[in-house]
Amino acid sequence: MNLEKHEDFFQMVFQVVRLIPKGRVTNYGSIAKYLGAARSSRMVGWAMNAAHSQKKKVPAHRVVNRNGELTGKHHFASPFLMQELLEKEGVKVVNDKIQNFDAVFWDPINELEM
Repeated sequence: MNLEKHEDFFQMVFQVVRLIPKGRVTNYGSIAKYLGAARSSRMVGWAMNAAHSQKKKVPAHRVVNRNGELTGKHHFASPFLMQELLEKEGVKVVNDKIQNFDAVFWDPINELEM
């Protein structure tokens, strides 16, 4: 894979994630689909792993798996930080899973113009 394309894709992911409103979450697959790369949800996850290196903040805590589970929590400074950040925004989490996931789910395809 071309490294430049890889970095460009990550930057597009970061741009979408920065648009997720406080108190809302999305998933890796929805971001990939929005970017026209429906089979690249794993690459979205890799981008989230690299989000901490960005100068402009990327709210990676708002990106969860398709079932609303905090699968990326081990990439935060502490294993509880992702949940703490979500709860601070009013998102309820029980046993590493978003409660009322459908109500807080933010789909970039429906929310953003392409």
